Order: sequence, then C-alpha cells, then structure tokens
Amino acid sequence: MLIENTYFESNARTMKKWFIFSVVSLATVGFGLALLGEAIIAKSKEEPWFWMGTLALITINTGLSLLGRAVIERLKAL
Repeated sequence: MLIENTYFESNARTMKKWFIFSVVSLATVGFGLALLGEAIIAKSKEEPWFWMGTLALITINTGLSLLGRAVIERLKAL
C-alpha cells in the first residue's frame, strides 16, 4: 500500500511539472514569434531591428528547450 501511494504521489508531481513546462514553453515560443514579427516589421520600415531579432531568436530557442523538457517529464509519467 505504501508503495502505491508513493507511486501516485510521484506521478502527480511529474504530471504537474509536465503541465507547467508545457504551458510556459508554449507561451515563450508564442512571445518569441511575436518579437520576430515585430523585428520583421521594423526591418521593412528600415528601423533598427537587429537586437529585437536577436532577442526573438533567444526567446524562441528557450521556448523550444522548455518544450523538450516538457516532453521528457511527460515520458517519465508513463
């Protein structure tokens, strides 16, 4: 009985971590894509765009890394 409760508590923690990582990763990727769009608009208007584009690249890559971590947490829960 103790082993079953420990398993379910551990699984619930893993699912909570998966949920948090997946939501944060999707929000981060979305924000990065929005920044990329702003950088593209700034470039088309011949305004400074380089640092915004660089920040967009960093944000998108961070979001994809968090998404990979969410997949790992989900596979642990199976």
